[in-house]
Amino acid sequence: MQHENTGRVDKRAVAAATVTVVLWASAFVSIRSAGAEYGPGALALGRLLSGTVVLGALWLVRREGLPPRAAWPGIVAAGVLWFGAYMVALNWGEQLVDAGTAALVVNIGPILIALLGGWLLREGLSSRLMAGMAVSFAGAAVVGLSMSGEGRASVGGVLLCLVAAVTYAAGVVSQKPALRHASALQFTTFACAIGALACLPFSGQLVSQAADAPAGATLNMVYLGVFPTALAFTTWGYALARTSAGKMGATTYAVPALVVGMSWLFLGEVPGLVTLAGGLLCLAGVAVSRSSGRRVTPATAEPRVPEESPPGLIDAHTRD
Repeated sequence: MQHENTGRVDKRAVAAATVTVVLWASAFVSIRSAGAEYGPGALALGRLLSGTVVLGALWLVRREGLPPRAAWPGIVAAGVLWFGAYMVALNWGEQLVDAGTAALVVNIGPILIALLGGWLLREGLSSRLMAGMAVSFAGAAVVGLSMSGEGRASVGGVLLCLVAAVTYAAGVVSQKPALRHASALQFTTFACAIGALACLPFSGQLVSQAADAPAGATLNMVYLGVFPTALAFTTWGYALARTSAGKMGATTYAVPALVVGMSWLFLGEVPGLVTLAGGLLCLAGVAVSRSSGRRVTPATAEPRVPEESPPGLIDAHTRD
């Protein structure tokens, strides 16, 4: 991963992005367990409440204070769209379509992030980024189609996965400008809390289902809140503040490849050769998109403001 302005590789940002994609990949294994006992909305609410508790405690310990006023539009938008609507739509969509179809449709998200980032954030679009995303999407398509053994799909399920992809992209693009003013911890804490508030209509369902769910399903739900949400979204915010939204979106194409490996390791689901080939394509595309290349920047793009020296993993200060 490269520093936005200098082209210098930011090793801490690379580490943060790696933590994010590994934990997001592990979420698919946990969702499979918890989703059998919890409904889509209840699972999203339980995950977000668990994440909010952990993030809130860390925020209080670090005494970071409230995010500046300029960060709130992005925090609210991402909280409702990405932390709220995305999680419910994805959980619901995966109950109506097979995993392969869901993965294929949701992987439209990184493409939308690159296009929206180039247009709204004036990041420009490099030829390597677009080429890498094309390779990764082809790999995701191969993985998705190879996993669609049951052929089980519905128009409603596909539409829900499409909603998940769109809200995911919109949330990332909303987050990028907010991170110019708020730290990664501030952003993630309050966006997660807003997402939980948006999912409160499912609170009755969560309470009733938690009473009957086995401990393993509930622990998986808590795991989703603590690690793929609280930790992974914070490390994502740290890395996103130091690179373009398009490149960060492309990085998530490593997730399908990791899911294949984790399913093999933890669930005993041996992937076929076609699935493995698709996973390798995903990783190859990420490598291409992350490499340095010539950027095509719109003529109307505003000059970049020089960045401050990199702070720690979670900024302890706010920027006006």
